Amino acid sequence: MKVTFLGAADAVTGSRHLIDTGDRRLLLDCGLFQGYKALRERNWGPLGVAPASIDAVLLSHAHLDHSGYIPALVRQGFRGQIFSTPATRKLCEVLLADSAHLMEEDARRANRTGSTRHAKALPLYTLKDAQRALSHFVGLPRDGRLKLGANEIRFTPAGHLLGASCITVQGAGRRLVFSGDLGRAKDLMLPPPQPLDEADVLLVESTYGDRRHPAEDVQERLGRIIRSTIDRGGSVLLPSFAVGRAQALLLVLQRLRAAGEIPGELPIFLDSPMAREATEITQEYGRLLKISSGELARLCEGVRVVSKPQESLKVAQAVAHRPGVVISASGMATGGRVLNYLQVMAPQARHHICFAGFQVGGTRGAKMIAGAREIKIRGEYVPVSAELSHLEGFSGHADSEELMAWLRQFRRPPSQTFVVHGEPQAADALRSRIQDELGWQVRVPQHGETVEV
Repeated sequence: MKVTFLGAADAVTGSRHLIDTGDRRLLLDCGLFQGYKALRERNWGPLGVAPASIDAVLLSHAHLDHSGYIPALVRQGFRGQIFSTPATRKLCEVLLADSAHLMEEDARRANRTGSTRHAKALPLYTLKDAQRALSHFVGLPRDGRLKLGANEIRFTPAGHLLGASCITVQGAGRRLVFSGDLGRAKDLMLPPPQPLDEADVLLVESTYGDRRHPAEDVQERLGRIIRSTIDRGGSVLLPSFAVGRAQALLLVLQRLRAAGEIPGELPIFLDSPMAREATEITQEYGRLLKISSGELARLCEGVRVVSKPQESLKVAQAVAHRPGVVISASGMATGGRVLNYLQVMAPQARHHICFAGFQVGGTRGAKMIAGAREIKIRGEYVPVSAELSHLEGFSGHADSEELMAWLRQFRRPPSQTFVVHGEPQAADALRSRIQDELGWQVRVPQHGETVEV
């Protein structure tokens, strides 16, 4: 068995791992590179293997850094099947279409304004490509198991996101386990990752490999932020991932209202068509969650869902002048309607911009949290005077202690462990802990590297 690390080897983005079992070529995840420009440019370079030579994609979950390159793969000649859980497939319908739409919009804007170095700016892929890609998805059996040639595949719940899975590939006499992204032991909405106890080869994520989540009550802290902000006449902006994070924020806001910790009449807006669709999907697959059916049904109760682009601009002006709470995508402020709010709220000190979750290096969110006093939005520099905070307690990723706890469940050490999907410092910190505390053979692979396992 050979493993080629085509992405998420030296960064926390672009998850793509090619497994060659001898009779099948299987791609674990097919994600977009995000964040720093040097990483984003990899999306336009060669994949590192002919797409037509790949037999199947095994998709751990729907986030774009794991699924967002699939339409490009199909556009370039992939003809195989894509296996995922039903919830992951449903979320990909929303995420991939939205990703294609934004790419097409960015290309049109660049051509209209002349802000392209090329004769004509083109999207990486189009909405038609995304729709074509969805036709390659195949549902899993209820037990999450399937056979591909001589290979046995198993999907097991990983927490983190609705439908997210760890993936086990058993073939060529080896058992390879890919963690995907692991969720938290005490996530607001999802059960903890299902334990696995055996692997010959292990690929483990390291997003928070060098950090522990703060021991804070996120509901109590968000309540304090909202109360102090509205007391001074400001509004709270919650840049949010549309899938997973927006639903967790809605849950906490409803709990704050029910407890009387924020005013019941305070306007709350959900300005993300994708978050609205993701909330409906979350309610459809409520059996995968650990919250009550009553709370699930009330996620959007008393929340104004903003649908049309012009309505979004009006709401942005409204909350810039009178108190309210807005959830809007994208979660790292890389694009989308959240930019409408940042443009009018960031320059005013009475407002509060609260990032809930991990911010990839090179994104607007990461720059703002690091203290940037101005940010570039739609070609213009916008001053940042609003109060800023980072609610890491909302993260859907296991932290370093939770990652180590998950690893300790293995009955015997894997013969080879590879630390992936982390910034260099985080990946190396987790590698060091695995080596020192568990005594395993472990290393961080290089981008494009092929290893025999």
